[in-house]
Amino acid sequence: MGFLYKMLRKKNITLNGKKASGKEILKAKDTVCVFFSDETFLKMKGEDGQQNSIFVPKDLEQKFHILYEDEDILAVNKPKNLLSQKAKPSDISLNEYLLGYLSQSGQCDKESLLMYRPSVMNRLDRNTTGVVLCAKTLKGAQFLSLAIKEKDTPKIYHCICKGQIKEELLLKDYLIKDEKKNLVTVVSQNCPEAKEIITKVTPLKIGREFTLVEVHLYTGRTHQIRAHLSFIGHPVVGDKKYGDAKVNAMAKEKYHISSQLLHAYSVTLNGVGTVVAPEPNEFEIFEL
Repeated sequence: MGFLYKMLRKKNITLNGKKASGKEILKAKDTVCVFFSDETFLKMKGEDGQQNSIFVPKDLEQKFHILYEDEDILAVNKPKNLLSQKAKPSDISLNEYLLGYLSQSGQCDKESLLMYRPSVMNRLDRNTTGVVLCAKTLKGAQFLSLAIKEKDTPKIYHCICKGQIKEELLLKDYLIKDEKKNLVTVVSQNCPEAKEIITKVTPLKIGREFTLVEVHLYTGRTHQIRAHLSFIGHPVVGDKKYGDAKVNAMAKEKYHISSQLLHAYSVTLNGVGTVVAPEPNEFEIFEL
């Protein structure tokens, strides 16, 4: 926003051929023009163009599994141990796999990235698998942004948790987030720094010591599923932050499972339908 105000002060933005003040209300068929100096344009591109270079991961075919695709959006099944978006410049995230795929399939290049940069639109934790929505075009980004904002993308998660859950649960509690530690705490009573969380848990398969459950989020808070299940005594298997250390050690030794068994199973979109991501192999080999 600061950049735009600066451009307005310098009279580098026009509305219908006249200098704009920034106070105007736009109407249909209005024309807005922004004038950049060569120096500013090159700075926005990156001095050597690296900002708009396209890196194609070597294991693209192994990790980038498309579940749905049309002209504007696509949905992929994110594997474990992969960030949805970069946390630091050196990271290789799902976003890089998206750009690599679009580049290889001829759907984007360095020039098109100057106008719009395709991006992941919803995030999953590094070791949570499942459906992630991506926007290939500006139209797709606008569609997904509005759907996510209006909570018009019902999501279903599957996870394997400790203990037996024998009936459907509608959990209503409060969550407190520690930004510095990237940890959350669930409490039963409201307090000033807490936010309400509502989680529906439905058992799908009940074993002697573990339960495969379906989870529906009515609120979408950080680590909500993992923390909420842990709060009621049924932590997700393999969860290093909120899980049971003994259960995790058993899962690693017996099944070579080293990350949480939490999977974004499906997402429903208007005009598209329900997109389903098959559960990873760990769900099949783990004995309930």
